[in-house]
Amino acid sequence: MEREFILSPSLLSCDFGRLADELAALEEAGLKWVHWDVMDGRFVPNITLGAPIIKALRKRSKLFFDVHLMIEEPERYIADFIDAGADLICVHAEATRHLERTVSEIRRMGAKCAVALNPATSLFDIEYLIPQLDMALIMSVNPGFGGQKFIPFTLDKIHELALLRDDWNPEMLIQVDGGCAPENTPDLVEAGADVLVSGSAFFGFPPYRERHETFLRAAGAI
Repeated sequence: MEREFILSPSLLSCDFGRLADELAALEEAGLKWVHWDVMDGRFVPNITLGAPIIKALRKRSKLFFDVHLMIEEPERYIADFIDAGADLICVHAEATRHLERTVSEIRRMGAKCAVALNPATSLFDIEYLIPQLDMALIMSVNPGFGGQKFIPFTLDKIHELALLRDDWNPEMLIQVDGGCAPENTPDLVEAGADVLVSGSAFFGFPPYRERHETFLRAAGAI
């Protein structure tokens, strides 16, 4: 099936003092998605933002809110983030004891559901869940901070996930987060990625419309 390439800029690398303006600039530049990195200081060694900030900015943006929960026991907060306006919620397989229940709750509450895997986590942890997922996220760096270098072995992991996706759920998107830049975008797309998260490699190269087009060209999407 023909697949659409999507760039989901990570707000972790934007100007936090101008969040509303940054969202407006992304829309103006033709972006469709935006990636919210929610960190609790426990699952990862960093603290970012929570549901109240997303809720306040939901009123200011029509972008698809791709919410990545890098938090322990994410099931405790699913309702809060859906109420805040999350279109998709991604939880980590490593962070919740009853992953299938958590995924099912996300969908029951009306959001799209996704599961993230850290670089060293096996695909077997989500193999049986693939038919239920709207998206699976391969972390290509260890989560917690932006600006890290892409971990090479995760490219093979993306390819292996794409084979499972083709067999079990062709509609499922594959997202990659960490070290994604125009330079490695062709390899990521060839391996099977549909959605790339880019922080410093996007926000560090304005204007946003031109940077978006650079990613699209690298992906063969224009």
